[in-house]
Amino acid sequence: MTDVGVWLVGARGNIATTAMVGARAVARDETDETGLVTAREPYADLDLPAVESFDFGGHDVREGSVLGSARRLAERNGTPEQSVVDAVADDLRAIDDRVRRGTALNCGERIADLADVEPLETDRSAAEVVEQLREDLRTFRRERGLDTVVVVNVASTEPEVSNPERFDTRDAVASAVESDETDLPASSLYAYAAFAEGCPYANFTPSAGASLAGLREMAREEGVPHAGDDGKTGESLTKAALAPMFAGRNLRVMSWEGHNILGNTDGAVLEDERNKAGKLASKGDILDGILPDIGHNRVRIDYTPSLGDWKTAWDYIHFEGFLDTEMKMQFTWEGSDSALAAPLVLDLARLLTYADERGEAGVQRHLASFFKAPLGVEEHDLSRQFEMLDEYVRECLADRERDDAETDRGNGATEDRRERGDAGDGPATPEATPETTD
Repeated sequence: MTDVGVWLVGARGNIATTAMVGARAVARDETDETGLVTAREPYADLDLPAVESFDFGGHDVREGSVLGSARRLAERNGTPEQSVVDAVADDLRAIDDRVRRGTALNCGERIADLADVEPLETDRSAAEVVEQLREDLRTFRRERGLDTVVVVNVASTEPEVSNPERFDTRDAVASAVESDETDLPASSLYAYAAFAEGCPYANFTPSAGASLAGLREMAREEGVPHAGDDGKTGESLTKAALAPMFAGRNLRVMSWEGHNILGNTDGAVLEDERNKAGKLASKGDILDGILPDIGHNRVRIDYTPSLGDWKTAWDYIHFEGFLDTEMKMQFTWEGSDSALAAPLVLDLARLLTYADERGEAGVQRHLASFFKAPLGVEEHDLSRQFEMLDEYVRECLADRERDDAETDRGNGATEDRRERGDAGDGPATPEATPETTD
């Protein structure tokens, strides 16, 4: 079994902390795998790394500890439960020893204000920042004896990159890093470092990450699988399931209004309109992709501090049916932001490790169902995205079955030769070996 490390960007944040608590709780039989897509059939039939075997480390620009974050979540939000945090406390302390100082380059003023650890760029160029990120990944791999390290970005949302076409080639990205390009954001530097070290990468945020064409070219050339962008966990998940219903029944959606409120650090960061822009775009594109004739599609996100890690979304759908009959549908989604996201982080780590072992490179399109704005995929219908993942699994299982059959045939042929006393291509007998002299 491959030894796998999961390197979390934003390691002391709520999502990362919940993922690590959950994985260690599974290992200690404090919880089960409810919420993990890869825990159900047919995905469970793949030879995926066990969640409980994951080694964790990461980068952050905030002080504190993973254990401290877990205890705050338990106290304020009730998820995870305090008893679970206590059961994995020693594991979290050990993980925290592997959290390194990260970068907040071009993450916006909101994130810069949250950083209470001097980010790497304080006294280094972009090239030196990347080299330090790479060194941290190398050290983690070496000291923990890992075969694979998967990098997952769960940090807060950055402002959008202006003129992203400037980074359309690998050479352009490399040149920007070497020349200390000020517009290249932290998420893309993390992706650059990951690909340079042969590490699979997932961008669970709407930040640029590996979406820049030059980085996608780099991943292909380095033979590294990656996926993104922006984890699909709550309101957007519901939209991707509901919108096809209206399309399939030929009901004309005149307006779809969505209002989201949340109270965690991500909510505070999204108070800045520059950071919010990318998030709104990824959430809005889902409906535009499924209902191209929608009359009005708007999403709002507001910070409500008292909610903590809980988020609420209210959606109002105004639609028209037969005989010009106007109707409406409303729903309210209320959930724990991190408890929804954390199992998907673990799923992605498992599936990207599997893809890496199979020698797959570049964008993993079959992982579209995990993201609001999936790279390389225009399909937003959730059921069709699930079918893409199912088809991938069926192909993998069929490949394994063929490999097993070939192995069985090979073993059978060997057994037949043994019964006949035929050594096949074994070593030559002494009589057939010519003598040699010094």
